[in-house]
Amino acid sequence: MKEYDIAVIPGDGIGVEVTAVALKVMEKVAAKHDVKLNFTEVLAGGCAIDKYGEPLPAATLETCQHSDAVLLGAVGGPKWDNLGGNQRPEKALLGLRSGLGLYANLRPVKIYDALKGASPLKDSIIAQGVDVLIVRELTGGIYFGDRGRTTVDGYATAYDSEVYNEFEIARIAKNAFEAALLRRKKVTLVDKANILESSRLWREVVVKVAKHYPTVELNYMYVDNAAMQLVKNPAQFDVIVTSNMFGDILSDEASMITGSIGMLASSSVREDSFGMYEPIHGSAPDIAGQDLANPLAQILSAAMLFEFSLGLSAAAREIETAVESVLKRGYRTGDIWTQGTEKVGTKRMGELVLAAL
Repeated sequence: MKEYDIAVIPGDGIGVEVTAVALKVMEKVAAKHDVKLNFTEVLAGGCAIDKYGEPLPAATLETCQHSDAVLLGAVGGPKWDNLGGNQRPEKALLGLRSGLGLYANLRPVKIYDALKGASPLKDSIIAQGVDVLIVRELTGGIYFGDRGRTTVDGYATAYDSEVYNEFEIARIAKNAFEAALLRRKKVTLVDKANILESSRLWREVVVKVAKHYPTVELNYMYVDNAAMQLVKNPAQFDVIVTSNMFGDILSDEASMITGSIGMLASSSVREDSFGMYEPIHGSAPDIAGQDLANPLAQILSAAMLFEFSLGLSAAAREIETAVESVLKRGYRTGDIWTQGTEKVGTKRMGELVLAAL
């Protein structure tokens, strides 16, 4: 029996609830595949601030560094909004990404047939299907560049720097092209090369990388047009590769095409099999502790963990199939509920997925 060490960061708000459900699913699937998962729970985010006075304790990062993968719930909430930038819960995310070397964020955006009615887009737009993978650079760009405040001509002035080098761009581009080889063989680079010097370097480097993937089609799109095209004709996209900030914005926009941000998983990875897996939704403190949250994004994040970090693709497919089965049978949490379907809570949705497995 193979054993794997999994660091678990439930986080804040509904992160605790959806993570608890996902762990039960992981245990059941692991047992079916003769695998033992050793879970170690650690704190990060607002709960870590409350207990330790900092969003990312050194012990948390160390545990994650010595694990085979990390399962992460949502962090943050209005309780900590008055803290300074370096003390906010979200700082834990940046610390985990940089401390673990997770430079690529993979966000699949797919509409399940059973949920087409929940999409805000017209039937005629989503009829062609939506299956997009957004590959976002995660440890560079404006989120990690030089920043500060000064005074210019007597006015308070703030600045944030967008900085990338060719190594950072080339390695994320390689991720995108490798992913495209397993999909529909099309990569769209989203940038702002008509304005930004950093985007012009992105184009130069991505073109060089593309030469090593002659079977993959490469095209370009300015970020403002890409935002429009995602809601006008999302079926045109296969793999989107882009910078940290553009990817942050576009992936959240794309999530709503599916009908709910509560349905989308994500993984943050590096060169080896290590990764951190999390739903893209927030901590939703307004519904925390009320058995209302949708756990499916966290469950699907667990599926990605099985596939990419543990190499158990069959286990991942079983989880995905179970989720789709439950949706086809008409069960919904409140965020994806429509007339004629049955509304269930967080725990019940988890029980249904377990039963489907």
